[in-house]
Parts: sequence; C-alpha cells; structure tokens
Amino acid sequence: MPDLNIIFKYFPDLTEIQQKQFAELQSLYEHWNAQINVISRKDIDLLYERHVLHSLGIAKVMAFKPKTHIIDVGCGGGFPGIPLAILFPECNFYLVDSIGKKIKVVNEVAQALGLKNVRAEHKRVEEVKEKFEFVISRAVTEFPAFYRWVQNKVSKNQFNTLPNGILYLKGGDLTEEFKDFQKRVVFHDLKEFFEEEFFETKKVVYMPL
Repeated sequence: MPDLNIIFKYFPDLTEIQQKQFAELQSLYEHWNAQINVISRKDIDLLYERHVLHSLGIAKVMAFKPKTHIIDVGCGGGFPGIPLAILFPECNFYLVDSIGKKIKVVNEVAQALGLKNVRAEHKRVEEVKEKFEFVISRAVTEFPAFYRWVQNKVSKNQFNTLPNGILYLKGGDLTEEFKDFQKRVVFHDLKEFFEEEFFETKKVVYMPL
C-alpha cells in the first residue's frame, strides 16, 4: 500500500482539502500512468516518497508567499509543480514541458484535484515571454544549459524571504556540473529534512538571479 503518511509526517499542518488532494494523487497517477508512461513502473508504488515528497523538498527551503508566480520547467508528469501547487494554493504555478502527452496528464490531474492555481502548456521554455519570481525544476538537464534557458525569465518583483531565482532539485555529486556557479549557488541537502535513505544524496540547489 502506498504510504501517504510520509507526507503527513513532514507536513503535519495540512488542511483537510490538502490532505484529500495528496491522497488522490496515487490513484490519479496510476490511472494516467497506465495510458501515458510519465513515471517509471518501479516508482509508481513509491510515488509519495520519490516524487511527491521529493518535490516538496523545495518547500523546506522556500515557503512561497501568496501571489508568488512560479514556473516549473520540464515538468514531466507534474513534478515538482503539482505537489507544490497543493501546498501553496495562493501561489500561481505555470508548468511547461516540450512533450505534449505529459502536459495532458498534468492538466487532467490538476483538473481532477480542483487546482485553480495551475496552468500547464506544451511549450519550450525558450518560447515563454512572461517573468516569474521563481523558476523550479527537477533535474531536467545539466544546469549550465538550464541556466541559459531561464536566466531572463525571473522577475525583479521581490517580496519573498529569499531573493527571486532558481530552485532546482538534483542528486549525486554536483561538483563538476556546478563548477562555474559555485560562488552563486547554495546547496541544501534534503537529508537534513527527510530521514529516508532515498534523500541521502538529493539536494535543492538555490541560485538567486
């Protein structure tokens, strides 16, 4: 049985609506994954640990204030954007991916959950003209390429506790990948927040822009 309680363990103050929305994720993703493979078969039973809680690692580093605009670049089936949209219902999330069938899943899941703060489009980030307080993503590509895509997407409208910028989920040894950005990025180890072995090498990389 998928362990939804892992979410409640680390986020004990959820409203009833949020608890219900998180609880519905398993059946929704099982349904859509059977038709359009957006999560590896071995991971679907570990959805709450490896996808939902991993996405929420960003929230341990940054609690977005209401009316924050956030773009999730290369969102795949909706991670990290969908779990964060549940957690921050007063923020606006824009999810983009270059693969249309993945965006179909995102839109169907967001609609089923009643998430009014999510919009998703089949689009390359280079085509996006808007600006956002934060850019989020989960290991969509090597960071230097990602930085080139998004460096001009960040708004100058500052009102959160951290300066606007990038919040990037990545695992493993990041020394080489971030060597040109060392003086600008801050690494947050998810093992500081979550005790499960999966998070041992996982990080949230924050870079103000």
